[in-house]
Formats: sequence, structure tokens, C-alpha cells
Amino acid sequence: MKIQGSTVLVTGANRGLGLAFAKAFLAAGAAKVYAGARDPSTVTLAGVIPVKLDVTNPQDVAAAAALAADVDIVVNNAGVIGGVALLDGKDGEADLRRIMETNLYGIYHTSAAFAPVLKKNGGGALVNMLSALSWLSLPSTGAYSVTKAAAWALTNSLRNELREQGTQVLGIHAGYIDTDMVAHVDAPKTSPADIATRTLEALERGDSEVLADDTSRLVKAGFNATPAAYLGG
Repeated sequence: MKIQGSTVLVTGANRGLGLAFAKAFLAAGAAKVYAGARDPSTVTLAGVIPVKLDVTNPQDVAAAAALAADVDIVVNNAGVIGGVALLDGKDGEADLRRIMETNLYGIYHTSAAFAPVLKKNGGGALVNMLSALSWLSLPSTGAYSVTKAAAWALTNSLRNELREQGTQVLGIHAGYIDTDMVAHVDAPKTSPADIATRTLEALERGDSEVLADDTSRLVKAGFNATPAAYLGG
């Protein structure tokens, strides 16, 4: 996918990794960048077009697809994290459903709305922000890991369904990224700018998947361990 001269939409683009994506696309020569956010007034990056886009709101998604009818690249970046144990009798199910709404159904609804737009514009690319936690679960990441595993499976299915229309579907896996979302986590983190740079490089190469940091590479390599990394312990 050629980025120079392209038109891009990034969800969750007002801060963190989404902001880094928007900056990277502008720097790489994208002709237009739509910056989606629940509150478009929080989008302050010069050179982008703020778009009201709560990915859990079907009306917002439909309106964004109508507004950004010239896009070549859609980046499903918006995501949330949880903090309640899966089997918490009081809040576990509610927390899982809440996170699913953004991390799975948000990607699904945005992809479904924009797939015809990408087809009309020649195919383009769909980029889904996944995680090393798509492949394993830690004691504190149960619900989040469930949603990211589901999003990984969704990404693989979208790739099959969109191949015929010429849409590149790129899944990005990474460990902890240095954003507000995981500011409380004491662990190695990769800068959002580095993740964005590696994603754009993968797009230009036509890749289907990018392991964007050492953590994601280590976790995937652990599939072949005995016991496999995803079995825990």
C-alpha cells in the first residue's frame, strides 16, 4: 500500500498511539488524515480533519464512512482496557461486555462500514491494532486478552473476505506501549512513534502481520515452547 498521497482515517486519534499514527501518516506524505475521536474537540494535531467517531456507536460509524468516502487506509486503533477479573461475580461479565464493545465490535462495525468505501477506491488497506495479549493471558489481563484474541480472529477472517476486492488487511501485534492507557504498568514499553513507524513500513511492504516490538516477537516464538507460552505457568 502506497502511503504517499493516500487518504487515511485513524480511530482513537486524539492521543496516545492514535495520535502517533496520525503524525506518522502526515510525515509520510498522506494527502489527508481524518482523526476520529469520541469528542472531536480533543483532536489538536495540526493538519488533520477531526471526525466525531465513537466506534461503539453505529450512527457515528455510518456518519464517518459517509464523510470520509475518499479513504484508502482505515486504522482501527481505538481500544480500551479492563481491570476486573473474568470471574468477578459482581462485575466480571459487565466488564468483558464493555471491553468487547470497543475492542471487537468497534473494529467489526468500522470495518464493515468502510469495506465498501475501500473497494470503491481501489482496495486500499485496513489496519487493526491487536496485541501480544491476543496470544496469551496474564493474571491481570483476562478480559482484555479475550477481546484481543477475538479481534485477531476477526482480522484473519476479514483478510479472507476482503482479499477478492484487493484490500490489504494488516494486523499489528505489540506488547506494552508507552501511553496513558498503561501508565500504571511497571514493564518495558515501546514508544508509540516506533510502533507507528513499523506499521507504516509493513503497509508499504504489503504485509499481513507485523510483530512491532520484542515482546510480540518473544510471545509468538513461545508458541513452540514446551509448555507453550499461552498455557501460562
